[in-house]
Amino acid sequence: MVVIRLSRGGSKSRPFFNIVVADKRTRRDGAFIERLGFYNPTARGGEEGLRIAQDRLTYWKSVGAQSSPTVDRLIKQASKAAA
Repeated sequence: MVVIRLSRGGSKSRPFFNIVVADKRTRRDGAFIERLGFYNPTARGGEEGLRIAQDRLTYWKSVGAQSSPTVDRLIKQASKAAA
């Protein structure tokens, strides 16, 4: 199964997450099919904290990819910010 989930990057105490499309069986930070965007929970001031490529997200959901609960929450957050 193909899932849309977060892949952690950054350093100790400074997390940075990529929103990726990956096979469910791969490791959290392992190989992925496509990077859809990013989430920076420690963004301050004018820094961009969240970006998602909505067109690619729509495509992957249309072919059956399922998103994790956290990614669902971030998608809702991004759509509120865009509106």
